[in-house]
Amino acid sequence: MIKNNPLHQFIFVSAALVIILAGIKVSSVIVVPFLLSLFIAIICSPLIRFMTKRHVPHWLAIALLLLLILLVFFFLVGLINGSAQEFTQSIPQYRQLMTARLNDIQAIAQKWHIPFSVKPDAIVKHFDPSSVMNFASSLLMNFSNVVSNAFVLILVVIFMLLEAPTAKHKFALVFSRQDGEEENHLERVLESIIGYLGVKSMMSLLTAVAIWTLLTIADVQYAILWATLSFLFNYIPSIGSIIATIPIILQTFLLNGFTTGFVVTISVIVINVSIGNVLEPRIMGKKLGLSTLVVFLSLLFWGWLLGTVGMLLSVPLTMALKIALESSPSTERYAILLSDRLPNKGKIPS
Repeated sequence: MIKNNPLHQFIFVSAALVIILAGIKVSSVIVVPFLLSLFIAIICSPLIRFMTKRHVPHWLAIALLLLLILLVFFFLVGLINGSAQEFTQSIPQYRQLMTARLNDIQAIAQKWHIPFSVKPDAIVKHFDPSSVMNFASSLLMNFSNVVSNAFVLILVVIFMLLEAPTAKHKFALVFSRQDGEEENHLERVLESIIGYLGVKSMMSLLTAVAIWTLLTIADVQYAILWATLSFLFNYIPSIGSIIATIPIILQTFLLNGFTTGFVVTISVIVINVSIGNVLEPRIMGKKLGLSTLVVFLSLLFWGWLLGTVGMLLSVPLTMALKIALESSPSTERYAILLSDRLPNKGKIPS
């Protein structure tokens, strides 16, 4: 009956999807660390392959990579804690600076006869300057909460990397309908994700270095913290660079004055637009294969479903879904909805 009635089939599939998504939402405590481990393992696999091709034993390559992961993790934790403590100790000074900046704004408004009246004490009372650092720290700590049990996460990554040489073939054997067909699709998924994350990592690193250089030249405090924040949130499509820019601009206007604030604001916008909208699409080319609308909607969907980590992984997860849909003749037509272009005439699946 379900097969013959399209309405019943639609209701059945929709109900199944709702149940699956509700299950993922409820079990996000388990799903999120697993997905994060999986994508860390996928990102690290080219490094493992690079070392093993140069006759480094597989176990030693994984050990070296583990050491690198631990160094990065402890660097981030130390960076966040050190910056937060330093900022907390300087809050009284920042309150005075904020009051002075608001008085300057009011003086400029009166000079140009702009109807603007403000009570600095009331604003400082309700808008604490420490909220700039709290905003950045909460963004980073929201991500680090997922890796709070770093030992278990690292163990999962290690075991995944140990199983990587045979895991792809195992999955292909379990899910294949024809010899080698599923292994080709798995290979496409991995190549697409590794290609995307590789380009994204290079662009994120370039953005972070550019912002660090800018803030260091402009004598803006916590330059390395803001550069790290920009690196991490550049993985979030569309809005990630905007989120990372907010605390930089607020702090610069507050601590460095209006002139430096305007220069830094314009420079950060130029950096993000040049790298994110010009350089990155030119290098990535057609690797993404997703429409702009789908990228933005996937950001909202995976962010709602899996939180901050879902936002970071929204594009790779959607790319994997698109390739999975393309792998079956019965679902191939739905992959077109996610694509950035129409198929050639005569090749539209029926």
